[in-house]
This record gives sequence, C-alpha cells and structure tokens, in this order.
Amino acid sequence: MTLSKMLTAVLLDDEPKALKSLEWEIENFCSGVTIEASFNKPYEALEYLKQNEVDCLFLDIQMPEMDGFEFLEHFKGREFLVVFTTAYDEYALKAIKENAFDYLLKPLDSDDLVETVEKLKAKRKEQRSYKTIEEDFLTNPKQQIVIPVDGKLLFFTADEVVYCASDGNYTRVFLTENRKLYVSKNLKEMEHILPEKAFFRIHNSYIVNLKKVREYLKKDAFVVLDGGAEIPVSRSKKQDFLENYKFYGI
Repeated sequence: MTLSKMLTAVLLDDEPKALKSLEWEIENFCSGVTIEASFNKPYEALEYLKQNEVDCLFLDIQMPEMDGFEFLEHFKGREFLVVFTTAYDEYALKAIKENAFDYLLKPLDSDDLVETVEKLKAKRKEQRSYKTIEEDFLTNPKQQIVIPVDGKLLFFTADEVVYCASDGNYTRVFLTENRKLYVSKNLKEMEHILPEKAFFRIHNSYIVNLKKVREYLKKDAFVVLDGGAEIPVSRSKKQDFLENYKFYGI
C-alpha cells in the first residue's frame, strides 16, 4: 500500500467505453485520486501490478480472456484494495468471499462511486497509520515487535516469540505459553519485522529466536527450542547459523 497523500488506482475493464466512462467519473467527481494506468487486457494489467505498487484496483468481473476472480488468483497476498465493477449483481456474494473492498454496479452511479472512493481513502489513511507505528517499533532499541493481525496491531517483546513457520503467503508465529498467531505476511516480510541479531532464518521455512535454542543435533541437523519444538537446519544455512549463534553469545 503506497503512502502518498493521493489515492493511486488502476482500472481494468475489457470494454473500452466502460473504461473511459469510469476514468471520466473518477477524474470529474473524485478528488485526491490518481489513475496510474488503465487496461482492457487482463494480462497487461497483471504484469503492471506485479511490478508496481498501487492503493486500489477497479476490476470488471466478466472479461473474455480472464474473469475478475481468476485475475485475483494471481495475487493471493495482495496489498491493493479491490473494487469490483460489473453489470451483474449475482456476483456480490462471491466478491465478498474474495475480500473485495466494494462492489459497484454498472452503469455506475456517481454518488456511489464518490462514497466508495472516500471509504478507500479512509482505509488507506488507517493503513498508513499502522505502517508508521510498525516502522517506529522496528527502530526501537528495546526490541519491541509489532505484528499486524486481523486489522489490529499486536505488540510483543523479542523474548515472547519462539519461532516462525512459513505457510505459503502467510506465517505461523509460535509464542511463549503455547500462544500462536496466523499472520498475513510471508516469511521474508517477517524477517524485516523481527530484530535481526536475535532471530535467524535457519531454513527456507523457519525463523528461530536464537535465545530459545536449547540443543543442536549435529547428526540430524535439527535444533530443539524451548517447549520442545524441533526445527530443521538447512545445509545452506548451517555454517551461518553456527556463526550467528556464537556471535550472539548464548
């Protein structure tokens, strides 16, 4: 999600007239919005969104090359908000299941569009506030950690996090006292959240808290953590792990 003051948008609709109409409505009735790009071919929009960060996508549903729902399958961990635009109201329930931010029926009503854009701007502002708090905590010398979960920010000390396990585009976070979190960030993103010197990515699928390591089983290349969890050490990470372990002074 971009942090600029303007709301940045991409438009995708296979009908050129509908696309031009939406552009005109946004430019004439919606303040504070920049249309970064417009597409009538899904594959072109797909490539653009993979390379560029935007706040929201106005997405048609019925398109011959690839429908809107198929299009979103390429963005499982998407950060941009989605507003479906369609002439068919029977897709509303499915749109909700796809975590669409809003659903507008064609022909678009100007008042409905303005209302949706205002809600988008409010949501972006809220997310920007979360991002600022995250960055503040990441630079905190006391090694406090902020983890976003279900629209909330949860605060922890480094000692509370035992290890993290990859689950596709999500991460399972294992805490002390048998607590667990399911976070909508992948493991690489979690690396940026966790204090660098205290945590180590021991395997492509795991990050461990070095202070929670109790045993290293050389033969099987496993570590045993507080609580008994056994985590594999990948061959490519073994030397770096031992060096970091020694450096940390445990």
